[in-house]
Amino acid sequence: MNIKNNFRKVIYYFKRYGIIETIKKIFKKILHIKEIRRTNQEQYEIWMKNNLPIAKDFEFQENIKFQYEPKISIVVPMYNTNEIFLKELIQSLQTQTYSNWELLLADGSENYNENLKQYYENDERIKYKFLDCNKGISENTNEAIKQSTGEFIAFLDHDDLLPKDALYEIVKIINENNEVDFIYTDEDKIDEDRERFEPYFKPNYSPETLECNNYITHFVIVKRELLNEVGLLETKFNGAQDFDFILRATEKAKQIIHIPKILYHWRAHRNSTADTADAKTYAYEIGLEVIKEHLERTKKAGKVEYGQDVPGIYKIKYDVIGSPKVSILIPNKDHIDLLKNCINSIVKLTTYENYEIVIIENNSEKQETFEYYKKIVKNDKIKVLNYNKNTLLTNLGQKEVLNKINLVDENEFNYSSLINFGVKNVDGEYILQLNNDTKLLTKDWLELFIGYGQNKEIGACRSKTIF
Repeated sequence: MNIKNNFRKVIYYFKRYGIIETIKKIFKKILHIKEIRRTNQEQYEIWMKNNLPIAKDFEFQENIKFQYEPKISIVVPMYNTNEIFLKELIQSLQTQTYSNWELLLADGSENYNENLKQYYENDERIKYKFLDCNKGISENTNEAIKQSTGEFIAFLDHDDLLPKDALYEIVKIINENNEVDFIYTDEDKIDEDRERFEPYFKPNYSPETLECNNYITHFVIVKRELLNEVGLLETKFNGAQDFDFILRATEKAKQIIHIPKILYHWRAHRNSTADTADAKTYAYEIGLEVIKEHLERTKKAGKVEYGQDVPGIYKIKYDVIGSPKVSILIPNKDHIDLLKNCINSIVKLTTYENYEIVIIENNSEKQETFEYYKKIVKNDKIKVLNYNKNTLLTNLGQKEVLNKINLVDENEFNYSSLINFGVKNVDGEYILQLNNDTKLLTKDWLELFIGYGQNKEIGACRSKTIF
């Protein structure tokens, strides 16, 4: 068995890393050479060296002529902005390999800073507006949006930076996808010494994940038509205004695309949320209200609460509609000590009523296992399906099953075949697969599963597991 498993590992490693790295791995294993464990930062520096564009890539990008070259309007709300940060932000735009952009600066600072003028006055693509007063981050951003003339709007903070290829990659995606109206990218953090760290490689668009955490954050680009449809930023959500806007926009977007490239640098300094999650704790409280309104708009019934004391993470408990039956399938071969713990935790903790436990017996050899089966089926929620004999044991006795299955190999464990056999012989509206060595920790686990499962766009869901 070990030889078989090791062979599979070799094949996997070969397919992923190639012949040279595979040979190195084998020799290290044979010679018992421990691999050097690099820190996250060391790994990121290696990744940057191998993946970031170089001079010839930038030269290529600058010479590209796209069929469609939309103007990208970058909107930036300002408030007592650090001069050096603004200078670097503007420079990061002026060095872009794609040049059809405009920068809209809406300054809500307490006093007009004449020194800032030197950074933007010689570039006609930059429009600066000093506001009469600080209207808050949402209204300051809205003032910038109102000045914009581009086909796409991009949101940038006053102390952050864009890498040289950011707008090129955005326009490339726009040309490749006619319907795209919402784009977001990966990001990392950058400190005051311009050192980059903590890359954030995001998943593709997931509405359920987004409902529980604003994982999109930066860099967001939306088509003007979509922005006109969903409206400007909401002042009542200041602090979580970006989360609210992203939810409203993604609800209406025709096509959402994630660009899996680091195209945004989030500045980390003493007063930024990039440096510490505690910088704006009020934002997490406002986030609850943002999600509540989202659920109302999308007509999803449920309650929102904080998620396990992690800042910015929320948990939604969707209301269960009706009382659908859940069939819990548990393949088993002996090991009744494990099975007992599993079943006891289900029976003791589960608060949802309409469920059944179906043990799928497979080649058990111990008599005590079958004695245990006879004992547990006295509970009318528990049944035992015998995979090898095509029988069903319940509190009413044993009978032959109607929906038989052709055994793949009755002497070998085949999880897929066991589950398929179970599915054929249960009538639950929901099928839940469970290992016999698991133990439940949460009372309302089935309600949580069904809450997500009843969403017509979801075909399967799972929980986190503690090993």
